[in-house]
Amino acid sequence: MDKKNKILTIFVIILLILVFFLAYLLLSKYFLKHNFEKDILPFALQNEKIVFQVNKIVLFSNCDAKNKTGSASNFTIENLYQYTDIALFINASSKEEKTLENTLKKVSIRNIQYLTLPTLGEPKLYFKGLPHFSKSELLLENEIHDSFDFNITSENEADLTAPTLYNNLANPITLSYVNQNIKSDYTITDTSSPITYDGSLLKKCHVNLSSIFCKFSFDLLLTNNLEEQFKTTIFIDIPLETQESSIYDGTIKATKNQKFIFYRYP
Repeated sequence: MDKKNKILTIFVIILLILVFFLAYLLLSKYFLKHNFEKDILPFALQNEKIVFQVNKIVLFSNCDAKNKTGSASNFTIENLYQYTDIALFINASSKEEKTLENTLKKVSIRNIQYLTLPTLGEPKLYFKGLPHFSKSELLLENEIHDSFDFNITSENEADLTAPTLYNNLANPITLSYVNQNIKSDYTITDTSSPITYDGSLLKKCHVNLSSIFCKFSFDLLLTNNLEEQFKTTIFIDIPLETQESSIYDGTIKATKNQKFIFYRYP
């Protein structure tokens, strides 16, 4: 084979490789598009209409401690803890009267994830009854572990100290984030000013706010009275300071007008 034929053969081989490569790219693109449409389009069509959403979260942050011993010159605490009470307001997007579609049959919390853990303390999430919102209490039996289910009622009156939600969305989900043992067996030597059981304890105990900051998330699952299932993921940043003040001044109250939309699944 002369040099010219060799060059021609090499050119043809390269051309064929190029054609096969381009065909592979086009087929890959087609199958990716096909699989995307197969997976995503049914989900999009299923969620053309928004039924439920959380568009307001109220947070109240404070601090408290268990006493141990005290004297004229010092004061020792057993357990310094910071807590943030959380009220999640679920709303139906439609302003129409309540129907089987926009009323609740089941509500549960799943998949708690701590995205930023505090370097001091032991953070946990609890259910907290609405009448006790913003009050300092440690009800260990209300701790939320892997999952937590709420009772759903349509009665005119319900015990809101229990994990009960009205099926017409009349009351919020109330939780409490508690970070315990930030300081344990800690002696406060500065007793020149009165001890106040609020966020000022953090300052007296020399707790840097960055060391107790926490960010976490959890999935909120709903089932309506048509047996349709919905899910959203809620993200919470524990509020410890604002532009105007910090928890060192006592308490922090914040309202987050974020929108978390519930999507039908599976």
